[in-house]
Amino acid sequence: MGKIIAVANQKGGVGKTTSAVNLTCALTREGRRTLLVDLDPQGNATSAMGVDKRRVKAGTYETLIGTETPENAKIKTKYGDLLPSNKSLSGALIELVELPEREYILKKALGSEAAGYDYIIIDCPPSLELLTLNGLVAADTVLVPVQCEYFALEGLSDLMNTVRLIKRKLNPALEIEGVVLTMFDGRTNLSMQVAAEVKKYFRDKVLRTVIPRNVRLSEAPSHGKPVMAYDSASRGALAYTSLAREILERNEKGGRA
Repeated sequence: MGKIIAVANQKGGVGKTTSAVNLTCALTREGRRTLLVDLDPQGNATSAMGVDKRRVKAGTYETLIGTETPENAKIKTKYGDLLPSNKSLSGALIELVELPEREYILKKALGSEAAGYDYIIIDCPPSLELLTLNGLVAADTVLVPVQCEYFALEGLSDLMNTVRLIKRKLNPALEIEGVVLTMFDGRTNLSMQVAAEVKKYFRDKVLRTVIPRNVRLSEAPSHGKPVMAYDSASRGALAYTSLAREILERNEKGGRA
C-alpha cells in the first residue's frame, strides 16, 4: 500500500509546488513508483512535469466528479506518473460542495491507485478550502514547506489548527510528515532567525534537509522539467535529492533507501 503525502501550506509562494514536483522526480529516481496528483487549478505542477495543461483531456477534475478513473486519467512522464490539472478543476469546488461526504471524494478515488505506488504526492492549492481538505483527508501525512522569510510563520498556526481539526473529525490517522525550510539563504540573519523559530515550534518535525535559494530551481519550470532534469548538479537538485532520501530514511528505516 503506497504512502500518500499531501504538500500543503495556504500561503502562496513558499515552494509548495516546487517541492511536490521535485520530490516526485527524486523519489522516482530513487527507484520508487511515484504518482503526483495536481490538486491545484493553476496546474503549475502539471506544467513543471512537462505536460501541456491546455491539452489535458482528463485529469484530477474528471476524477473528482466521477467521469473518469485515475487509472485512465493519469499520464506517464519521465519524472514519475501524473494526475494532471488545469483551470477546469476550479469548477469542482462548485460541483462538489453539495455532495454528501464531499471531503472524502479524493480519498475514495485514489483508493485503488495506492496499491500500485510506493508514494503518492498531492500538490494542494495555496488555500484552506474544499480541494485542500480533500487532499488532507486522502493523505497519510502532510509535508509543510516554510519559506525562510518574514511572513513565513503567519498562517502556519491556521494550517496546524486545520490539521488538528481534520485529524479529530475526518482523518484520525493524519500526521505531520515534516516541515521543510525553503528559499533558505545562509548569508542572511533573517533566514537564520526564521529557521530557529520554526525549529523551536516544530522541533524534531523539521527535516534536516534545507532547500536553498537557487536560480536553477526558478528556471526549471519554464522548461517543463524538475530541477534534477534541468540541472542535476545544481544546489536545488542536490537538495531535493537529499530531501527524498531523508523521507525514505524516515519511512523505510533503512529498507531500500
